[in-house]
Amino acid sequence: MIEDAREQSYEELLPGDDTRLFYTRKPWQRVIVMFGGPFMNLILAVGLFLVLFMGFGQPTPVPTVQSVYKCVVSAADTAATSTTCPKGAANTPAYDAGIEPGDTIVAFDGDPIHDYTRLQSDIRDSTGKTVPIVVERDGSKLTRQAKIVSNELYSPNATSATGKLAPAGFLGIVPQEPTVGLGFGATVDKMGGLAKSSVDSVAALPSKIPALWDSAFEGKPRTADQPVGIVGVARVGGDVFAAKAPMVDKLATEISLLAGLNLSLFLLNMLPLLPLDGGHIAGALWEALRRNSARVFRRPDPGPFDVAKLMPLAYVVAGVFLCFTVLVMIADVVNPVSLS
Repeated sequence: MIEDAREQSYEELLPGDDTRLFYTRKPWQRVIVMFGGPFMNLILAVGLFLVLFMGFGQPTPVPTVQSVYKCVVSAADTAATSTTCPKGAANTPAYDAGIEPGDTIVAFDGDPIHDYTRLQSDIRDSTGKTVPIVVERDGSKLTRQAKIVSNELYSPNATSATGKLAPAGFLGIVPQEPTVGLGFGATVDKMGGLAKSSVDSVAALPSKIPALWDSAFEGKPRTADQPVGIVGVARVGGDVFAAKAPMVDKLATEISLLAGLNLSLFLLNMLPLLPLDGGHIAGALWEALRRNSARVFRRPDPGPFDVAKLMPLAYVVAGVFLCFTVLVMIADVVNPVSLS
């Protein structure tokens, strides 16, 4: 297999090409060439996210109450809503305190509140405490007493796809989320969070295969954290434009899908596995390390790294990716993800 790979690489050589072979280039030159493709995906993702967050804006929670949960339910209980409760569930502190939709929380336990992030942090850190909450309602300020309870919640800015449940303080309110254009600094911070969650999602791909298999062949429902392929992305894009929503919201969602797709392609291509670009970059970096180490310790130059030796591994990786692609495609066709 290794020899076949070498022979195929020499079949298209013409006289005089011996000094122009790719593997004879310096490692840093090969890194630049192999990084070019994924880098374009990264540039597209960054550009699209800038347009999305700074141009269209982002739903941003504010300390004004949209709705109040009637009872305490875990964040994993997706069937529960603000008005439907499991049997025997306790009332939320917000419900018992008389907080109503439309109230704006201006102080929590003596701490002035100007944004929802601060309020969320204060609530999570107040488990078991009875705290005074000052709300503004119809121009008047009212003080309500609430005993914060512990509940199973995801960490801030995390979902079932990117976070794990952990106990935290719980009040039981849903904030309003008006669309607000972000500044450059806030946009960069937002993109950093998305990049981290995307890295976590890529690392978790192998663990998603059993559930994906069950969705494809056992008829089990697709979950929000399952991967989708190009068929699934196209279907979701169609669902977006078919939805009854303002055109500006549809366009913003499509830009978000494109940006996320390019970011995912960048991360996947940077995996240090042949035949991906990241595998070639890893080989060039390993060659640079070997040669520089030989120079430092005054040893003979080991020469270029023979990538052909890794061809058996490359075929295995390619086969795994091909099987995974086929599995995702089958799931997208027979049991597709749907926004509705």
